[in-house]
Amino acid sequence: MREIVLDTETTGFEPLEGDRIVEIGAVELHNHMPTGKTYHQYLNPQRSMPKEAFEVHGLGDDFLRDKPLFKDVAQVFRDFVGDARLIIHNAAFDMKFLNAELEWANHPKLPMEQALDTLAIARKRFPGSPASLDALCRRFGIDNSAREKHGALLDSEILAEVYLELIGGRQPDFALNTANTQVTVSHDDNWKPHVRPIPLPTRLTEEEKAAHASFVNGLSDVSIWKRFQS
Repeated sequence: MREIVLDTETTGFEPLEGDRIVEIGAVELHNHMPTGKTYHQYLNPQRSMPKEAFEVHGLGDDFLRDKPLFKDVAQVFRDFVGDARLIIHNAAFDMKFLNAELEWANHPKLPMEQALDTLAIARKRFPGSPASLDALCRRFGIDNSAREKHGALLDSEILAEVYLELIGGRQPDFALNTANTQVTVSHDDNWKPHVRPIPLPTRLTEEEKAAHASFVNGLSDVSIWKRFQS
């Protein structure tokens, strides 16, 4: 099963009010294991960066000025995502922006049912507890010390670890699933263990043998070791 853990950084909260995506980061998982394939792209939003957004991710006008427009990388992005399940923290926010950008670039939108919201999973699993990415890192003991500011690729990598914990551990496929498993056991009453053609060599040293013999000799005559030796 192919999954894409994804995050975006934007100029604000509402694409219909002129806000745009300025960074996309994504990490590929196959059967819940990272493949090493990632997607990372900075984007020119064609507008100035609000102070409040800059304080969140640190992406300013000068840095983004020479970056490509979303329409120029839209096909590459769609090819990377494909029909994989999208793992997103607060999926409604990122999907809203991605689909607005795709529509403006004359590309098909991503179906909402393609996205799995880890924020909703965390709130259901830990009702009443903080469910931010930082809070979940603290809960699961995940190192996020490099996260001084929000960054789409770094946040995707961290979210991948959080997601695997949310669904039952970092190696969930190691759990035994017996729901659809049939086990056949055959019995043979004539089965006997085979004798090794060449006995395994002893690992005891002569000093260890002598120390053990001395210990046994010091025991009473009714001890189990004395009876075993006799």
